[in-house]
Amino acid sequence: MRTKSVGKKKINIVTLGCSKNVYDSEVLMGQLKANGKDVVHEDKGDIVVINTCGFIDNAKEESINTILEFVEAKNRGEVEKVFVTGCLSERYKPDLIREIPDVDQYFGTRDLPLLLKQLGADYKHELVGERMTTTPKHYAYLKIAEGCDRPCSFCAIPLMRGKNISTPIENLIIEAEKLAKKGVKELILIAQDLTYYGLDLYKKRALGDLLLRLVKVEGIEWIRLHYAFPTGFPEDVLDIIRDEPKVCNYIDIPLQHINSDLLKAMKRGTTHEKTNALLAKFREKVPNMAIRTTLIVGFPGETEEKFQEMKEWVREQRFDRLGCFTYSHEENTTAYVLEDDVPQEVKEARVEEIMELQSQISWEKNQEKIGQVFRCVFDRKEGNYFVGRTEFDSPDVDNTVLVSAENTYLSLGEFADIKITSAEEFDLYGELVW
Repeated sequence: MRTKSVGKKKINIVTLGCSKNVYDSEVLMGQLKANGKDVVHEDKGDIVVINTCGFIDNAKEESINTILEFVEAKNRGEVEKVFVTGCLSERYKPDLIREIPDVDQYFGTRDLPLLLKQLGADYKHELVGERMTTTPKHYAYLKIAEGCDRPCSFCAIPLMRGKNISTPIENLIIEAEKLAKKGVKELILIAQDLTYYGLDLYKKRALGDLLLRLVKVEGIEWIRLHYAFPTGFPEDVLDIIRDEPKVCNYIDIPLQHINSDLLKAMKRGTTHEKTNALLAKFREKVPNMAIRTTLIVGFPGETEEKFQEMKEWVREQRFDRLGCFTYSHEENTTAYVLEDDVPQEVKEARVEEIMELQSQISWEKNQEKIGQVFRCVFDRKEGNYFVGRTEFDSPDVDNTVLVSAENTYLSLGEFADIKITSAEEFDLYGELVW
């Protein structure tokens, strides 16, 4: 067994799940650093804090396996303490305490001051916008609100994150300015629902007001929008995307399905016709905007006919980017009373059908880019290639632009004009325009 360290304890933060969790871990790390703590992200440490995800079955399984892994390491004497925070802990704390009692303490999503106290640190209110970023230095997530007021019947996020609480514009500007001074050039705006932003603070949808302030922050060159809700979408935002060069011609808008009966059962507040009208409005106002969406297959009552309606709709709409996942029957959601009547193997086969179709659409769209020149930012070097993105691509989830490193040097985090020379389903290959 390892001898317990006498000196300064190193705290290892392990992050699971979505970009909102990444942001929360960065805030935690910033607070710990301000308290003089030795903190690392997903490295070796004496104390481990696991920031969990509890969104769907796969995410819950990964979180539980990670907790068990570190509890075993604790029992072997390789770490001294294990703490668990985040969505899984918020939602299932009593069950986790009973099933995995060797964890030293569990914390919910809004227990940051309590977690810090347990780690021997004080919550510092004056640290507005201070955090230790874990992304490459040239881009960062900017979480503009916490929680969600939407009633989606399949979603457990309000159970884990609570009601929507918007961060004041002034605080977000301070945070953006601090990030820019550290070299951040791209802000990725995140929330459970961007389009709800401001209703609690300003009694109106204020995403447009926030964008008009953010574009004035010196050093920020790209601003990207993630997780917009289709119902009640503020149309002034489309004008800003079109007119403001810093705001990327990109929107991530999870639509989930297109069959009107299923949309009603999902409590999405829209229909097939209204969804198509909104997409038409997007393309009318911002003709070259990349639209990313996410779909659910296998929701209760999804017959083969309703699935084929969605598949045909995907074929017609030709989304630039698309993700798809199987319905997860989540306890305490309003859809839980419905019969989970689509077999798992059928759900998985339907995901494959949608993604195969989207792969073909993406290939065709990428072929159209050959010969065009795009301004790209380069995130990393992998093997013999510099790996970058256009303004139409978000990190980790979208297409990449690959430039050979054999006879070209590109500075990471910098922008360059790239001419596309060839293309695959999800990768573009190009060369530097001198």
